[in-house]
Amino acid sequence: LCLWQHLQGCQIHLIRKTPPSLSQLGTRVARNALLRTWPCERLRVADRGLRVPRPAAARYCRQGLFYTADIITVRIPRVRPLSELIAAGKRDAAFWRALGASVQGFHGGGVYHADMNAHNLQIDDDGDLWMLDFDRGRLRHPGPWQQKTLSRLHRSLEKIQAANASLFFEPADWEHFLEGYFSAARSE
Repeated sequence: LCLWQHLQGCQIHLIRKTPPSLSQLGTRVARNALLRTWPCERLRVADRGLRVPRPAAARYCRQGLFYTADIITVRIPRVRPLSELIAAGKRDAAFWRALGASVQGFHGGGVYHADMNAHNLQIDDDGDLWMLDFDRGRLRHPGPWQQKTLSRLHRSLEKIQAANASLFFEPADWEHFLEGYFSAARSE
């Protein structure tokens, strides 16, 4: 079961979300889908050592054929969204390659993020990538979803740039990102 509790003396915040595909049921989803729920998937990703907000506590409450679930995660200190970083100034090719390699690390770990965008990718003071808003994510085997999430990220960057012409994102940056991504994929 997806019942666990691991509280630490850290800043934490509560996430209570409705599974998007079952929004008509509120926070309830069919119990037979327990292991595929977002709190359980979040725990599995954190257990793989990938940089997602660490679960501090979760709750699972059965209610007949359904259940509700909540999760509390530890707040990540000193992170900034990718969108904010590229608005603040030009990033060099090494930054984009490292970012691509980091995203490939998530993909190589089987992490599908349904809404990978420049706001959900956050960079800490050490330059490490953190992936936020993982509630719609899943663990999957390699497949076409990897290209789809890369395309989603690219559209996000282009959309942000279209809204802010002074944003520091160029086609060459995306090429450097892809170089880092595919280089990391080859070295696995």
